[in-house]
Amino acid sequence: MTWLLLLAFAGWPQFRGPDALGISEGHKLPTEFGPKKNVVWQVPLGPGHSSPIVVGGRIFVTAVEGEKLFTIALARDTGKELWRQEAPRPRKESFQKTNTAASPSPASDGQRVFAFFGDFGLLAYTVEGKPLWQMPLGPFNNPNGHGSSPIVMDGTVVLICDQDTDSFLVAADAKTGKVKYKVERPEVTRGYSIPTFYRPKQGPVEMIIPGSYLTVAYNFATGEKLWWFGGMSWQSKSPAIVVDGIMYQSSWETGGDGPMPEVPEFDQVQSSSDKDNNGKLDAAEALTMGIKQGGFTQFDLDHDGFMDAREWGFYRMLKQTRNALVAVRLGGRGDVSKSHVLWRHSKSLPNTAAPLHYGGVLWIVKDGGVLTTLNPKSGDVLKQGRLTGALEQYWASPVAGDGKVYVISGAGKVVVLKAAGEWEIVGVNDMEEDVFSTPALVDGRIYLRTRNHLYCFASL
Repeated sequence: MTWLLLLAFAGWPQFRGPDALGISEGHKLPTEFGPKKNVVWQVPLGPGHSSPIVVGGRIFVTAVEGEKLFTIALARDTGKELWRQEAPRPRKESFQKTNTAASPSPASDGQRVFAFFGDFGLLAYTVEGKPLWQMPLGPFNNPNGHGSSPIVMDGTVVLICDQDTDSFLVAADAKTGKVKYKVERPEVTRGYSIPTFYRPKQGPVEMIIPGSYLTVAYNFATGEKLWWFGGMSWQSKSPAIVVDGIMYQSSWETGGDGPMPEVPEFDQVQSSSDKDNNGKLDAAEALTMGIKQGGFTQFDLDHDGFMDAREWGFYRMLKQTRNALVAVRLGGRGDVSKSHVLWRHSKSLPNTAAPLHYGGVLWIVKDGGVLTTLNPKSGDVLKQGRLTGALEQYWASPVAGDGKVYVISGAGKVVVLKAAGEWEIVGVNDMEEDVFSTPALVDGRIYLRTRNHLYCFASL
């Protein structure tokens, strides 16, 4: 392994850093910082919700400026822009107002950097900015826009493309862009997560992918489906984390917090409501089953004006699933929904923010600033309380290091916590701008992107 590659993996080479755990140890990190305090440098940066990654002496982000999409490299020590490459933009996909055309984060193997835009596809550059290859993908059927980021490991780039129709994952050679395998995922709809990897002592490396209603693990080398478990909520957003052979995954969506009326299977619905016997339901026929126009539009996944058996099945799963943070013992095969789930926690769950496992404690933050710590072995709550001064929505995921946990609200309030089950707030820092991206922690510095800037903070 080259010196540069070693630096990459000592840095923050993907969303949430090494293994997507959000942890950086070995250096002192600041408690107090902001636009005018403990600033090493700050630079203006175009819009985009992608999180910065740090590789060697470079930081990589993506941005959308006007109509143009860019992958940008900056010097880690000064913030100076080193290069930018524009991506083709043959289309403009729809996305909800809290998303952007540059939300997926880049990834790097130390020699190359990979970026994905829903309006084009996957692109690869050298870390010096030389274009290597492109993989046009899409257009995609995801009304909220894409949020999944590429991940690279062992010479392979993986990208999840979950959408309302024709979901798939693709694995490509990092050097050439040649597709190694493509796996269709018809059992899931729209999703926004990234894969997490598990290396057992024996057997293949497992690639774990949260999806709508279903989490699936694949053989990373071949794409073969190894195990799965169901019962998760719709629109999976945050990655799973793997610690000591246990996977922790949080999944929340509107409608999954309480008992729902039983929804009949499609053949029963068809016999009672499909008046023209065409094998599907129009909006008027669906209304007889209690589905109002908004729900019908949402589950007419292919936008043809009807709900067919597949679409009804997803609607039925929505009514059956429950929001939860689950702990799953790894090592199983096939359906592990009953055999390997260790515990479930169903209260005060995050919408977007991923769980954090740090200091022997599991951390989750709910919109409204409700922070909960749990015992990762049992799921028992250790402490729950409000993050005073930061009671907004939370898009960024918690990160940790130096005995501190950093939790960032969408309004740009960075709450610093003492890392203990009985946590304490030790500081609240106001960035004075919205924050949607997750910061990178590298060598005692915090690289934090706000709506209009990229900051580097340290204890000065």
